[in-house]
Amino acid sequence: MQASENSNDDFLFIDDSDEDEILDTSLVGTWKVLIVDDDPEIHSVTQLALSDLIVLGRRLEYIHAYSGADACKLIEENNDIVVVLLDVVMETDDAGLKVVKYIREDLNRQDIRIVLRTGQPGYAPEESVIKDYDINDYKTKTELTRRKLVTTVFAAIRSYQQINTVNQSRIGLEQIISSASLLLEQQTVHGFADGVLKQLNILTGGTVNSIFCARGQGILKNIDDLSFYILSQTGLSGILINQKVSTLKNELASQMVSNCYSHKQHDFSSKNISLYLANGSYRAVIYMELEEELPEITQQLVEVFLTNVAVGYGNVHLFHKLRNAAYKDVLTDLPNRLAFLQALEHFATSTNDHLATALIDINHFSDINDGLGQDIGNQLLIAVAKRINQLSVDNTGSNLLVARIGADVFGVIGSDDIVNPEMLSALFEFPFSAEEQHLPLTACFGFCRKEEAGSDGKKVLNQINIALNLAKKDRQNHAIYYEQAMEDKTLWRLGMIRQLRTDFADNRLELWYQPQLSLATGKVNGAEALLRWRTEDGGFISPAVFIPLAEYSGLIVEIGDWVIEQACQQVKALEQQGFEQVTMSVNVSIPQFRQGNFVASIIDRIKEYQVEPSKFELEITENILMDDPQMVIDALVRLKAEGLRIALDDFGTGFSSLSYLQQLPLDRLKVDRAFVTHIAEAGRSIIADTIINLGKKMNLNVIAEGIEEVAQQEHLKTQGCHDVQGFFYAKPMPADEFVQYLKENS
Repeated sequence: MQASENSNDDFLFIDDSDEDEILDTSLVGTWKVLIVDDDPEIHSVTQLALSDLIVLGRRLEYIHAYSGADACKLIEENNDIVVVLLDVVMETDDAGLKVVKYIREDLNRQDIRIVLRTGQPGYAPEESVIKDYDINDYKTKTELTRRKLVTTVFAAIRSYQQINTVNQSRIGLEQIISSASLLLEQQTVHGFADGVLKQLNILTGGTVNSIFCARGQGILKNIDDLSFYILSQTGLSGILINQKVSTLKNELASQMVSNCYSHKQHDFSSKNISLYLANGSYRAVIYMELEEELPEITQQLVEVFLTNVAVGYGNVHLFHKLRNAAYKDVLTDLPNRLAFLQALEHFATSTNDHLATALIDINHFSDINDGLGQDIGNQLLIAVAKRINQLSVDNTGSNLLVARIGADVFGVIGSDDIVNPEMLSALFEFPFSAEEQHLPLTACFGFCRKEEAGSDGKKVLNQINIALNLAKKDRQNHAIYYEQAMEDKTLWRLGMIRQLRTDFADNRLELWYQPQLSLATGKVNGAEALLRWRTEDGGFISPAVFIPLAEYSGLIVEIGDWVIEQACQQVKALEQQGFEQVTMSVNVSIPQFRQGNFVASIIDRIKEYQVEPSKFELEITENILMDDPQMVIDALVRLKAEGLRIALDDFGTGFSSLSYLQQLPLDRLKVDRAFVTHIAEAGRSIIADTIINLGKKMNLNVIAEGIEEVAQQEHLKTQGCHDVQGFFYAKPMPADEFVQYLKENS
């Protein structure tokens, strides 16, 4: 129904100009008012009535809709409409109410203020509709004098502003809470500063330029002055991170930062603002250049935001300290093992094939600590760290990382033209200074090229460790590069050790016996007990392979105890079968000697099986003697006192001093097969002959092993050698075959 058809509309906007208007003299922007009515005249008179109205410093801007459908479309397109003057009855009796429902439910616009107008009181909405849809006011057109319309619109806009302020505050607070949570997750000062500027940019509606700055001392590496340094920036040309604020050449910025820091308060007085951030002793200043001054509500939100993130600023500094403690070596101030491992992660995934990494292990450093004291040792480590670090200084742009990853072990990562044996070895060509001491040091190096590197940091560290361990064992080459074959060998060794443990537990190890004969009588007078490892498929693994593995793993101690027990049982079994003249020779290793109960365990076994001690002989090698001479001699003296016999095996093949030969409680010398093989050839028997003569002069029994030819036997006879063993007489054999051999050769 058209409004002009309603006679009551003639009374709309009766002149009541004698009343005072509600005006505001400061003009900033406009308020958008949507007039919805199917009568064009209503649009005209409404706009005329409100034409001079200024509300809260703004004039009104009008948008017109002549149906409910048009109104819905315009509201959807204009999200800054603040008031809708809405006719209830238009194309349908409830067209206006449908618009209300569309605004509140479909668009979810709870902030728009709605004033319902009708020229037909009979079509008034129910009270529940007004409440449910938050209708700001409801008037019949006959009630709306100009003064009442002005008052209604003013009240609606004021209500909108209050709702909008509350919403802005709510949104701002939600943003503060979420952003504060994100900032609390930051673990670096620079990352935190970046996050603060990003969130402030959102909160203030955009900035032209901004910087986050603080005193450099204690925050930036190698910075000890109290100048203000930029930790983060937005909008500025050039990279100014870690540069002084004075680099900006902006006097206003420098002055505002200094004043804010000194006065400990924010400055919102213009479009250039400074913000103070503090948590305990951790303080910072944020300088921002804005497009326009901040509204009071935004200033309040910024203050709340900074109060919240101040805790994060303290936390990030605390984390910085903890990180330094966790990733820095206190003595040398170098990155530590954890930091080196992280750097190796980047090394492993790098696409730069010209990188290399290495471990540097100082030789015999414990001797320096023991001899000169730990203080000198620490100063030497600092000197070594500085000299290695000098490589980075001497090679600008090399990005060399140096870390201390162990007591006297350093790690380096960098370009392969620096991280190589020549460059690193050269570091140790000159002595290192510690107080008045000038000490030469040597080192071993394990290297890994990028092309050989594993897929992660732990893998790479294991690879250079493998190379370093090989370098420490190599007497010629103290710098070795990792190769896959090294790891394959290590994995093979670990697999063999694991299998050896399993097979030993499953009784797959056996003792075989090789007869020993008297050259004078040709009779068997003893046997050497030799360990054999029979695999599940019936094959055998050579003792030359598995004995070193057993010694390396420490399993040789358990195996050695088992061998002693088996040998004792065999001696007793031979006695019971009438072979009382046969002695038993058993090899022992250095790990067995290191067992505190080694001597006692042998004596206990001898007594347990009631074996005559003189029938039991222990064979040691020169290498065992050289490992810890005094420990070995002391143990052998105790065993000798119990009546056991002692033999020195492989004599002449090691590096022992003849002086030890006089100290050992020996009964027999054993001539190694290496000196026997060519003994029958002219001019090639000198060493064997010398050992035999030396043994006789020392009143020791002499036995030669590895006899395979009659000529070798005859030469040994002429030299007066006492006993022999070798394939010429018999190969090692299982216990039952050995007994049969004795029966056949008794």
